[in-house]
Amino acid sequence: MGSLLSGLLRGAAAGAAGTTALTTATYVDTAVRARPPSDAAEQVVAALADASGMTVPGRRRERARRLTALGALTGTATGVGLGGLAGVSRAAGVRLPTAVGGPLLGLAAMAATDGPLAVLRISDPRRWSAVDWAADAVPHLLYGCTTHATLVAISRVAEGREAVPHADPAALLRAAALGAATGSRSSAGITAIALTSRREDTGAVASRLSGRTVGTLTALAAVGELVLDKLPIVPSRLAPQGLAPRVALGATAAGAAARREGHDSGLPGLVGAASAVGSALLGVRLRAAAERRFGSDRPGAVAEDALAALLAWLGARRRTAAAAPETTVRPLRR
Repeated sequence: MGSLLSGLLRGAAAGAAGTTALTTATYVDTAVRARPPSDAAEQVVAALADASGMTVPGRRRERARRLTALGALTGTATGVGLGGLAGVSRAAGVRLPTAVGGPLLGLAAMAATDGPLAVLRISDPRRWSAVDWAADAVPHLLYGCTTHATLVAISRVAEGREAVPHADPAALLRAAALGAATGSRSSAGITAIALTSRREDTGAVASRLSGRTVGTLTALAAVGELVLDKLPIVPSRLAPQGLAPRVALGATAAGAAARREGHDSGLPGLVGAASAVGSALLGVRLRAAAERRFGSDRPGAVAEDALAALLAWLGARRRTAAAAPETTVRPLRR
């Protein structure tokens, strides 16, 4: 019981860190795009109050201020609460790598915030644009990865375990390359990891993806995607069903590459996910520019295929041990 309570407290602290990251990302988006702040949380609180027969006191202006505060507090409580649940799960023995646990926490946070909007008919996510989905998914993914990475770090200190080294700049560049490859072709990054991993590698993802059978299957999936990508029936990669797998696979591939080299997977996973989103957006623009220039997007698609393969190779290639410096043996003078 004590360990579960400790896990709850650690998770709540990690959730607070993740909530701070989510709030920061949201305000950065508001500042960059100069979009109006969202009042969705306030509408949820008002709808729940009306449905339960409760009244938010005050006149119109006072009530609006209270709803604003209650909406913000509800978001904070959701973030801290999900972190607490993650801490309890970890204390109970469920220990996922950040590259997997981070996106899962982000999806859980999205469900906790977007679900009430749909149920209460405040907003219909099915009608959101690709930009709306990206503006919602990226901060929640940042929340998930930050919460999970913080929880792992706190737990390692509390448990007296040796901390995993943070990723160096080279590892982050490889994470960005894998994420960019995945944003262009969703199976590119994970296929590259499967083809370059070994059973003895560190990290659950890399070791389980190793082997000839898995490598062959992922390679076939990648080839199939290259063909399907050229067909007009394939939905846009910026649609939820196209963007969400790219974000998750980008984070997974980048995190797996980092763990394989002995680094913590939290920040590389986040870099991979963000890079996947950026690459998906740029890829759509590249294809549109190619269609305007050549009358078809096929040249842009082929160029994107080659670029995705190159980025996947750069991101997944294994580091070679530095060669020992040559020494010159000089004969002893007599």
